[in-house]
Amino acid sequence: MGKKILMLVGDYAEDYETMVPFQALQMLGYQVDAVCPDKAKGDYIMTAIHDFDGAQTYSEKPGHRFILNADFATVKEQAYDALLIPGGRAPEYLRLNDRVLKLVQEFNAAYKPIAAVCHGPQLLAAAGVLKGRTCSAYPACAPEVRLSGGHYAEIDIDQAYVDGNLVTAPAWPAHPQWLAKFVEVLQQ
Repeated sequence: MGKKILMLVGDYAEDYETMVPFQALQMLGYQVDAVCPDKAKGDYIMTAIHDFDGAQTYSEKPGHRFILNADFATVKEQAYDALLIPGGRAPEYLRLNDRVLKLVQEFNAAYKPIAAVCHGPQLLAAAGVLKGRTCSAYPACAPEVRLSGGHYAEIDIDQAYVDGNLVTAPAWPAHPQWLAKFVEVLQQ
């Protein structure tokens, strides 16, 4: 396959939404470069495990140390075929970084596949790439999708939604659908 995917992560990225796509896409032969602003190859982020255990929102537990395998300072959109954005609290932080926003805009302008799950669409909204587009996200992010000019797709938690180059899903239970649809878009 030989295609390269850039994964934007940050501390408290959702553990499953980071680890599973990182490993599954590598298993399929893709090169996945995980980067985080202000961190270099060999540094790590702390992930968080978010679970639905009866409260009005998810609970958060400590996850794993996830080792970064590329340097954020050197990444360029032109070197990659696609972008992947896990959820968790990391998108709250990532959307405050102008270089991250510019990268998202560059991937979108080049109409390269962009996969975002859970809170990942917060980053898409902040980058201004959702106007007139439809995407899914964790339900608590629906207002941000709408305020950015996008349409929120209300789908089951284990489903994914495709709008052109955007592949989005509400949370990690959608991994089978989300990753399958992302790979379909990558192969076009």
